[in-house]
Amino acid sequence: MSTSNQTYKELAIPYFKEVFDIIDKVMLKLNVPYYLIGASAIALELLKDGIKPSRGTKDIDFAIMISSIREFETIVKELSNYGFNKVEAPWTLYNEKFNVVIDLLPFGEIEEKFTLNFNKRNADLHFLGFSEVLKEPETVQIEEKIVQIPSLPGMVVLKLIAWSDRPEERNSDLGDVLKIIEHYFSLNLDEIVEFHNDIFPEEGELDQLKIAARVLGRKARAFLDVSPAINERILKTINDNVIKVENSEIAKQWIRNKDWNLEYAVEILDELRIGLIEE
Repeated sequence: MSTSNQTYKELAIPYFKEVFDIIDKVMLKLNVPYYLIGASAIALELLKDGIKPSRGTKDIDFAIMISSIREFETIVKELSNYGFNKVEAPWTLYNEKFNVVIDLLPFGEIEEKFTLNFNKRNADLHFLGFSEVLKEPETVQIEEKIVQIPSLPGMVVLKLIAWSDRPEERNSDLGDVLKIIEHYFSLNLDEIVEFHNDIFPEEGELDQLKIAARVLGRKARAFLDVSPAINERILKTINDNVIKVENSEIAKQWIRNKDWNLEYAVEILDELRIGLIEE
């Protein structure tokens, strides 16, 4: 799936064009496959439906496919020529001129060498899900550039994994998951009507959020099927948040700024769970 109508102005992320041009130039020079992930990638997908970004960010996240920590250090050195400097966080660089933070999250062959080549300072790298989700990325054209990003079901998987790693500091990930659910029905209406109409109720009102969550679960199932680790992490995370409504941290985050009760938020989450496990 691709689109050719996005512009940097529509994306409304300060200095995104300047940063992306540098990243693109450096990664092409070093022959490193890279992918835009996180809130910026979600914003690009939602722009297809004319949905403007709701929250600005000075952080731009990329996943980079590399084989060693030495390759990562080469990338950092090259980016330093453009004003990007390492900070204390192991995979983060800061550009003072643009006042922009970028995260370069390694995955690929480096995962196999992780325990041998990484020191304790690097030990908080979270690989889970990247290789599987980015194996078949979406492509989006933004002006003259082609950007590779995760699919929306893939983003849901990555966001839930990231939140489960650090729930005390990753609440924005849950907001991103909900944002995807809120817009997925309209973004994929034709596909849902043609291939997922079995979810539609025979009587009563059609709940687009619940249908979207179920379809996202069905699509995300592909990532769980190829990785027992992803399967275990995602299902445990969701199950822990649907068993007891009053204890659902995901639902509590989702109802903020909504006129929903906890029960309804858990029902949406449970539809995602059903989509993930149904045959």
